[in-house]
Amino acid sequence: MAMEPPLPGSISLGGSMLKLAVFGAQTLLGRELVEVLETRDCSVLPLATGALTEAQEEADLVMFAPEPALLEGLDAVILADTPQAPELLEAFPGRILDLREGADERVEPMPLAGVWPEGVKVLRGRPTIEQVLALIPQLVGGLTGLSGTHLRSVAHLGEKGLDGLMEQTLAVLQGEEPDTTGLGYRAAFEVIPEVGRGRFVEVKVPVFHGDLLILHLTGTELSAKAAPEGCAWVDTPPTSRQVAVSKDLLAHLSPGTESAVLTLGFDPVLWGSLRPVLRVFGL
Repeated sequence: MAMEPPLPGSISLGGSMLKLAVFGAQTLLGRELVEVLETRDCSVLPLATGALTEAQEEADLVMFAPEPALLEGLDAVILADTPQAPELLEAFPGRILDLREGADERVEPMPLAGVWPEGVKVLRGRPTIEQVLALIPQLVGGLTGLSGTHLRSVAHLGEKGLDGLMEQTLAVLQGEEPDTTGLGYRAAFEVIPEVGRGRFVEVKVPVFHGDLLILHLTGTELSAKAAPEGCAWVDTPPTSRQVAVSKDLLAHLSPGTESAVLTLGFDPVLWGSLRPVLRVFGL
């Protein structure tokens, strides 16, 4: 496959192929990263977090136990999960992208636009909701105020969320009390509003994939703008099922010039993690 020239600011040097490793290739996010990156002009090394288990050795996804020698010559490492031996990265000279839940907030987040900033070695993932809110001025003109509700699926919790919701759902259907140990709360057949923060309320919903952000807009001459890259206007408010299989953020604006409802649908893995990773690496 012929390589396309790297984008300006790309961390590929001298036209050579970018070499990456993904720690936690066995996780939901790790598998998705490896699958997508393998379709791009880069070399991807799938790594487990430690010594391979028997199940990992027999899995369809080929991965390797992390060793110092495997990190030699790599341009960057992506953390989808925590290495069992974090000292492996202490002397790593390349760049590190930390996509783990609860990453150190003192670390600079991924930029909202463009590629990896010069002179920065470590970046962390940016919360998907921040990325979505930053897009709103590019989607709607005449906006002066907004408030809304975030209907949040369990996808942001990775396999813990998916497995936890599945196990709880099966238990309830069998007439049993679900075990909440894994998720920390009862998710099956429950809609759980969190305490509001300012003008926004998060509501946990029993959905595997696909988040919805329903915004009440105020302004003067509210109007839809051309959809920016990674977004698409749709004729009706998107559903979580439609969003779960879309690589784009789906948007719908109800009629109104001084007040309107903007419904945004996005998947926290496909849109919130994979897309910005490809962008910052210039892929």
